[in-house]
Amino acid sequence: MSVEVNNESGAPVDEVVLARLGRFVLDSMRINPLAELSVVLLDADAMAALHLQWMELAGPTDVMAFPMDGADGPLDRLDPSAPTSTDDNPGEAMLGDVVLCPAVAAEQASSAGHSTEAELHLLCTHGILHLLGFDHGDADEERAMFDLQARLLADWVKVSGRGPIHAPPPGTGAGVGDAAGGCRG
Repeated sequence: MSVEVNNESGAPVDEVVLARLGRFVLDSMRINPLAELSVVLLDADAMAALHLQWMELAGPTDVMAFPMDGADGPLDRLDPSAPTSTDDNPGEAMLGDVVLCPAVAAEQASSAGHSTEAELHLLCTHGILHLLGFDHGDADEERAMFDLQARLLADWVKVSGRGPIHAPPPGTGAGVGDAAGGCRG
């Protein structure tokens, strides 16, 4: 499994740990080990340009996800006995890009009660779930996605020793994708 992290933001970010998080999430979701993921970190101006181009909203946002192979819905990879290579489980494929803005993450981190690193881990996990077809367009989808996100982050904190990460519960109207209408999934 290849997770490439490209930091174009100018902010100090531990790219190695971010790549490990990406691999952890994909492994936890039982995504084929040949799948590839790209994580890009941008400064506020570059993120604002993408936000305007793709969502027609002004200002930077926290996370955007650009699926490469077009997942149509959540991949059912929560069953540890499920095979790791099926028709609905991407094989040797580029899943897409998760684009993060550390400047926005830093602003959100203090109100969330955790570090900027923790916020970036939350946002990266959220973006990966979007690439895998999860969304939060209605209450049921939001609950499923945010519950899964919270479980993945809790497991990540246990195995990595990083954290704490305070994942927002579904239905609170707060959290991921709120920065100027973010979350393109």
